[in-house]
Amino acid sequence: MTKMEHGDFSLLADNYAKYRPGYSTLVRDLVVGLLPVKAKAADVGAGTGIWSKMLADGGLSVTAVEPNEAMRKEGLALHPELRWVDGSAEVTTLPDDAYDLASMASSFHWPDFDKAVKEFKRILKPGAYFLALWNTRDIAGFAVLEEIEAKIKELVPTLKRVSSGSSEFCDTLTKRLESTDYFKEVAYIEGFHIERQTPERYLGLWKSVNDVRVQAGEEKFKAFLDFVVEKTKDSEFVSAKYKTRAWLAQLRS
Repeated sequence: MTKMEHGDFSLLADNYAKYRPGYSTLVRDLVVGLLPVKAKAADVGAGTGIWSKMLADGGLSVTAVEPNEAMRKEGLALHPELRWVDGSAEVTTLPDDAYDLASMASSFHWPDFDKAVKEFKRILKPGAYFLALWNTRDIAGFAVLEEIEAKIKELVPTLKRVSSGSSEFCDTLTKRLESTDYFKEVAYIEGFHIERQTPERYLGLWKSVNDVRVQAGEEKFKAFLDFVVEKTKDSEFVSAKYKTRAWLAQLRS
């Protein structure tokens, strides 16, 4: 079995494309409402294009930038109407001063922060916006989901979430963005939505997670997935509440 590396979604692209949840449409609409008509957006670290497609549905012209070939291939198959580019947050390959919005959805924790922010400053128009967002499970009050979350912590007591919107990275993000001196203002936005997921989709969501799987190891992760199957086998649907956490920073003119 090929060993999975932290941040490498090559082996997860299929599950990622099939099962990952979307983001708050309200947060999307609030951001789009700040932009000019026919605005151009660069969604960087686009994965399979979940957020890219939401931006396009909101009326933006979207370029999806993704460094992982497997993820990009899945995204192109799902959303051929988007422009897909092989690039990274540090080297997008996009032109200077060309975009009204640059975004990273559930991916800004992976690149080199300083290099990525410098690159976004380069590709954005003066006064344009950078957006970093995550969709985090909000399990409080959902008994089965609380049990499942407790199980992974039991199996991996030292678990440290890297790609979650409740990670340490997000706790300091406002100050880090402000400290660059590229942005004149940083705003924080939250939005909530509930998805009714089949047990198959809920299991698939866990199968698409990288950081938990790498830290648990294959044996413990399989034991965890078996627990998820057992806890959800008699349910027609699993109701999952998601919190979109978004940081919006406006570039200085």
